[in-house]
Amino acid sequence: MNVTDFTADSKGLIIFSVFAGVLLVQLFYYLFFYSRLAFYKAKPKSTTKEPVSVIICARNEEDNLRENLPLILAQDFHDFEVIVVNDRSYDGSYDLLKEMAELNPRLKFIDINEDVIVSGSKKFALTLGIKKAANDILLLTDADCKPASSQWISQMQSHFSEKTDIVLGVGVYQKKNYSLLNQLIRFDTFLTALQYLSYSLSGQTYMGVGRNLAYRKHLFFDNKGFGSHNHIRSGDDDLFINQVAGKAKVNISPAADSHTISIPKTSWNEWFLQKRRHLTTGPLYKPKHKFLLGIFMMSQLLFFPLIIILFVIQYNLPVIISLFVLRLIIQLVVFGKVMKTLNQRDLLLISPVIDLVLPFITLTLSVSNLLVKPQTWK
Repeated sequence: MNVTDFTADSKGLIIFSVFAGVLLVQLFYYLFFYSRLAFYKAKPKSTTKEPVSVIICARNEEDNLRENLPLILAQDFHDFEVIVVNDRSYDGSYDLLKEMAELNPRLKFIDINEDVIVSGSKKFALTLGIKKAANDILLLTDADCKPASSQWISQMQSHFSEKTDIVLGVGVYQKKNYSLLNQLIRFDTFLTALQYLSYSLSGQTYMGVGRNLAYRKHLFFDNKGFGSHNHIRSGDDDLFINQVAGKAKVNISPAADSHTISIPKTSWNEWFLQKRRHLTTGPLYKPKHKFLLGIFMMSQLLFFPLIIILFVIQYNLPVIISLFVLRLIIQLVVFGKVMKTLNQRDLLLISPVIDLVLPFITLTLSVSNLLVKPQTWK
């Protein structure tokens, strides 16, 4: 062996060692965190039927309210109210809400006048809705969300016991077509749910989604609401949960009949802007949560480039292929079981491809946020 061969072998060994480390990180996340959701067995549900206040903040959402509010008001649950905060809308939302409230005593609404000067944050509107709520269990969703079944409220409420403070639900996006964008949006949402539900099962609750999230009213006021991050326009859902979950008792509700369903964006530019808004709060999470999320994303960014390099230099290809197949099998098993629970099984076959490109899209949009801050409320 000459010096050139020795140097090449040494470089190959170094690259392989980094690859092995990245692979171990990925396997740890799949087997330690994500397998918890894959093999999750729901706990016995509470037999106590506490009343629920559903809260929706809406700004110029007349069409969505017209379509989705009747489905919420018709929920099969014995005791609930629906509070809509009409946040400075200039469409026909006020007239629609007034008409619907006259016909249905469950519906209450708050109208924020267009002349009211606020920061533009949804947090102000949500705080008003929470103050008006008559019940301790608050169930939050958005105007563009519809319940997946008539049991949505019942299912979310059933995960509350006397000691439960928070229930994390799932908000999915509609299968409008099988375009790449639709599948990418739905897989991104699936991966987010996989992470926050799995971490919660391991005692590391770090976020929830405002499309489907429940917590107790007293938890909100005991922690001074959004006071610690009210100056930040976004984060009415994830930053609040990140702030309060440490000492709270948290349950999850992954079953399909407890989901909410939203209509996904239909253009790449709209989705990029939406995802940029979602990414603005991540840097404000607690350090341990940023570390956990950052390490996994870094492993995603490095995994495939390292494989390509090892293939190019043809370093120990049988071992590389075997390790890749091992990781793929574990990934597909975990994804498959969770997708079955979340009613997203049609994404399984394309998931390895999307899993390849999504981390780089996320990285690009995160960097763009450092340059130009996206708008965070409509």
